[in-house]
Amino acid sequence: MDVHDRCVVVTGGASGLGLAVTEALVVAGARVLVADVNRVQGEAVADRLGPAVRFQCTDVADAGSVAAAVQAAQAHAAHCAQGLGGLVQCAGVAVGRKVLGADGLHPPELFARTLAVNLTGVFLMLACMAQALAVQAPDPQGQRGVIVNTASIAAYDGQVGQAAYAASKGGVVAMTLPLARELAAQGVRVMTVAPGLMQTPMLAGLPDKVQAALGASVPFPARTGLPQEFAALVLHIFANDYLNGEVIRLDGALRMAPR
Repeated sequence: MDVHDRCVVVTGGASGLGLAVTEALVVAGARVLVADVNRVQGEAVADRLGPAVRFQCTDVADAGSVAAAVQAAQAHAAHCAQGLGGLVQCAGVAVGRKVLGADGLHPPELFARTLAVNLTGVFLMLACMAQALAVQAPDPQGQRGVIVNTASIAAYDGQVGQAAYAASKGGVVAMTLPLARELAAQGVRVMTVAPGLMQTPMLAGLPDKVQAALGASVPFPARTGLPQEFAALVLHIFANDYLNGEVIRLDGALRMAPR
């Protein structure tokens, strides 16, 4: 699917991997609805990138907020000859906490919040967007849209302290195929990317020595991944019509150690 003159929703599109996707989509000629919980960053991105980008303050864990974001995307898509193009889900929270920590048991509310954002939020956004895509006229190949979710290699190689995070990302991985099979009837493809160690704001906050050590742990290339590499893969998924129902690891062949 060609994203040119289509509107794509990017959750978490105001920073990190989501911002790289937003910028790449604009360069490719798409309009973008940035659905992000950070109003200051979201409005700044929209101002910087111009009229092709619209910001909608969105909490993906809240069904009403999700519905409002999709409605805003439909309004933004009214300016596109091709309508809605799909959804890229980059919103998420990273949690590190042991079940039996020095300060007590893993708080159940922290586990629940992690799943609410990283898993339930992905499902809510996907379902609402799929409903909007299903009523569109298909393209010549019978497609109505593409949905790209973001998991993590922690879904496969979760480390100590990542029980909540790994569970949430594992859920995203597990629902990729059944969702792709179901939405095939509507001409909507569903894919997931599982990134490894990427240069996100969270990683940038670590000391230089730690960042260097993390990069050296990657087999090849021995460095952390670039947000632009993630964005390039997302755009390829849109362009390659035969990619569907699969999870792609983007990790330089890294397999995480237990700690």
